[in-house]
Amino acid sequence: MKQTILIVDDEKNTRDGLRAVLEERFDVSLAADEAGALALMEADPPDLVLTDLKIGADNGMDLMKKILKRSDPPICIMMTAYGSVDTAVEAMKQGAYDFVTKPVNIDRLEMLIRRALRERTMQAENLELRQEVRKTRTPDRMIGRSPVMERVFETIRQVAPSKATVLIQGESGTGKEVAAQAIHALSNRAEKPFVAVHCASLSPQLLESELFGHEKGAFTGAGERRIGRFEQAAGGTLFLDEIGEIDPTVQVKILRVLGEKSFERVGGNQTLNSEVRLIAATNKDLAAMVSDGTFREDLFFRLNVVPLMMPPLRSHPEDIPLLTSAFLKEMAKEHDKPERLFTRDAIAALETHAWPGNIRELRAAVEHAVVLGNGSELKLGDLPSSLHVLAGSASGENEMNLARIEAATIHKALEECAGNRTMAAKKLGISRRTLHRHLSQFGITKS
Repeated sequence: MKQTILIVDDEKNTRDGLRAVLEERFDVSLAADEAGALALMEADPPDLVLTDLKIGADNGMDLMKKILKRSDPPICIMMTAYGSVDTAVEAMKQGAYDFVTKPVNIDRLEMLIRRALRERTMQAENLELRQEVRKTRTPDRMIGRSPVMERVFETIRQVAPSKATVLIQGESGTGKEVAAQAIHALSNRAEKPFVAVHCASLSPQLLESELFGHEKGAFTGAGERRIGRFEQAAGGTLFLDEIGEIDPTVQVKILRVLGEKSFERVGGNQTLNSEVRLIAATNKDLAAMVSDGTFREDLFFRLNVVPLMMPPLRSHPEDIPLLTSAFLKEMAKEHDKPERLFTRDAIAALETHAWPGNIRELRAAVEHAVVLGNGSELKLGDLPSSLHVLAGSASGENEMNLARIEAATIHKALEECAGNRTMAAKKLGISRRTLHRHLSQFGITKS
């Protein structure tokens, strides 16, 4: 589908000449005055307006101001005679994208138009992604619209209001702690503390002290009383990450807290009550550990009241654009960089990578590109070498296969929706405008 240009000039020869050189690449419409231009704007809004500064008795600056007040204004480029360059510069201050002088240098004009329309397309696509991110975001920054992530969100929404213990399982980097934060944020404990403990980083003695606290003199180096994480999380949520790594002696004490809702500090005699919601996470197969005797069966059942499996990123690659868009914005702000978009070959590399490190690896890759990329766009070479080396070795046949899969998916959606493009776009999770662009790209004419 060609992008559209409206040319506004009171000189017929200029209008016809510009149309002759531009109509091969663009859909071009013509207007000789302000009234005609505004009428065409209402009937079929263009992507770009190329207007003379002087349009007979009308003023191109006034026309541009009226055009730019529209809710979705087109790009405006001003044409002017050499003697009016100062006025053209003023037009840019008022919102014009750029200007060209008469007689028009066609090569420069075409370059200017292509650049302007490319930026407009990228901005529109970025806006679509931003809107999708907002629609699919849960209170704790979780992002996704794929069926597998919708099931995760539904489980979180159902379990959050309860007091049930949750066991979150999944590969490293799939967002287990983020899921725990979501459960807390959607619970009636949201105003209370969320306390996280990463069990694998502590020895058994230190972990016991970390969880339950200790009294002064309880062991060498215990110079004063320490309040443990169970006390710090009172009324809120305690998240135990990598719980499959904890020592059997600590397993017993956690089991007692879950059963009796009480504990003592290390080296102390006072029994303390525990009113916390416990969420645990692991990247290990706890059921297998129970079978081989390395994890207590009774503790496993206490923890696994509500199981939640976080899927690996390779199982829902359709969420990669949304995640990437969110990370781009986050990293640009964090590193004081301008918000930029990835080029198409960089996006292809992101969407086809296996992501063994899951969402954490994707986030790191985006951060790498944002920090090291210097251009107006983030290119394939700005990504970590593991991505662009693999992408560079991919064959054109693989790219064609991906295109065929995308085309088949769109065709199937249209068939299931009886040719209704609005319904098909909704089913595919994209805007109608994006669907039209894909239909044109793949040559699909089914209506």
